[in-house]
Amino acid sequence: MIRLNRPQVFNSFNREMALALQAKLDEIAVDHSIRAVVLTGNGKAFCAGQDLAEVTGPNPPGFQTILSEHYNPIITRLRAMPKPVIGAVNGVAAGAGANIALACDIVIASASASFIQAFSKIGLVPDSGGTFFLPRMIGFQKASALMITGEKVSASDAEKMGMVYKVVSDEEFNEAVMKQASELASMPTHAIHLIKELLNASMTSDLNQQLALEEKKQIEAGQTDDYKEGVTAFMEKRKPNFQGK
Repeated sequence: MIRLNRPQVFNSFNREMALALQAKLDEIAVDHSIRAVVLTGNGKAFCAGQDLAEVTGPNPPGFQTILSEHYNPIITRLRAMPKPVIGAVNGVAAGAGANIALACDIVIASASASFIQAFSKIGLVPDSGGTFFLPRMIGFQKASALMITGEKVSASDAEKMGMVYKVVSDEEFNEAVMKQASELASMPTHAIHLIKELLNASMTSDLNQQLALEEKKQIEAGQTDDYKEGVTAFMEKRKPNFQGK
């Protein structure tokens, strides 16, 4: 589990936390003992986005630095992660924090969580992949309105829109997240990696390109030990023991 850990400022990002998260994602990506990832926040918030104290202080990083060195590498790492990533949204997810959550594979939100495309409130535009992911999740019109108005979206409304996978009561949230992570870790994680690659490609492919890529990835999946184990377990009427290979 990765916990964003600046609770005193609602886990808003500064350069140190952004680079630390990138390093942790790199470490997890090559650690074969880790088969599922949970990204959440410490304290009451998931992430309030950029720490404005950093950008208004002395010698602030410019927007090019913040995006090219902080947020964009986080988004690309989440999408390239060769194992499933759960975005466990335990509280408010605002600005870049909301869009980092949306870049995860499965988003589970606590009932008291909320999502805010807060950028327009201070004269900025959505970043961290927000204009890419959100319209595809909830439709152009709804995404346009939320980004322009900066309206807060409750967890229940986010679930109805298709922004999150499920909402769990605050009391059951941690248990539900860990149960989901455990289930994912027991699955054929190499196949999940291939699913992620197909979904990433589907954002820009036409139908024929996607069909060709599905064929390629299916052939690859069919050569894995997990596929052999899955078929064998099905024929033997037992639970499969997947190894992610």
